[in-house]
Amino acid sequence: MTDERWIAGVGLATIAADGTVLDTWFPAPRTGRSENLADEVESLDRFAAPDDRRNVSIEVITLEIDLDVAPASTSDVYLRLHALSHRLVKPNELNLDGVFAHLPNVAWTNAGPMHPADAIRLRPFLQRDGIQIVSLDKFPRLTDYVAPEGVRIADASRVRLGAYLSPGTTVMHEGFVNFNAGTLGSSMIEGRVSQGVVIGDGSDIGGGASIMGTLSGGGKHRVSFGARSLLGANAGVGISIGDDCVVEAGLYLTAGTKVILVDEEPGEDGSPRIAKGAQLSGSSGLLYLRNSLTGAIEARRRKGVGVTLNAALHA
Repeated sequence: MTDERWIAGVGLATIAADGTVLDTWFPAPRTGRSENLADEVESLDRFAAPDDRRNVSIEVITLEIDLDVAPASTSDVYLRLHALSHRLVKPNELNLDGVFAHLPNVAWTNAGPMHPADAIRLRPFLQRDGIQIVSLDKFPRLTDYVAPEGVRIADASRVRLGAYLSPGTTVMHEGFVNFNAGTLGSSMIEGRVSQGVVIGDGSDIGGGASIMGTLSGGGKHRVSFGARSLLGANAGVGISIGDDCVVEAGLYLTAGTKVILVDEEPGEDGSPRIAKGAQLSGSSGLLYLRNSLTGAIEARRRKGVGVTLNAALHA
């Protein structure tokens, strides 16, 4: 096993009064083993103190993990999520089996995480101190832990820790990026990027659009979206889209969708060639649209490259 498949880091773990580890922040995770981290431990020691307002304590921990082995603890999961958001490892290139079992439901506040029961019990004191609950969830916001260089995020609540965002990416107000998902280059995200989905360089996910993931019964296929491709507003895909493709606004393609191949020779009986969406998964250079006269879904070959993003928006 090479050191490249290990991640190490020094972190600050937030621990509730009942012993529940609520989160762990790793300011500077790195590839390799955990040698020579003494300076990082010393730099974080001054933050290791109780916070009576939230009924939590803060402890310094040192951790190293094997990316090929399933997570073993809450802090282990957080180090994996940090590794993704720090771009040390790409989506789908690490073991995330069983992550939900290691993540407690947390009351996320503008002062940090709390045990939900404590958040209710201490509500009057929290209000007095200006502490507000912003969400109840297993996953926190990306920007509470990592500020990816060269990235714009209009609404921080819509991007989870564990998202992998490459420089030049813009996530607009209605865009959403889940953990273990993200962009491999400059992209415009105005729709939903589900867990396990990766977006190629120069692509545009339109407003209200959705890319199917695998967390909610979406099957085993991990959808990818190629380079210089466009997913139109309110469209969606449950198959992989190749490079230089366009999916018409409002059109949803799944593995079982029947698609007429407009540019293919008709059959012997003169009927058009038809393929299921699964057979076209990953194909490049296609325009998917719905025929406005017949209502049939069609795939047409495209020439040249796909969409071109506004360079000023993604500089």
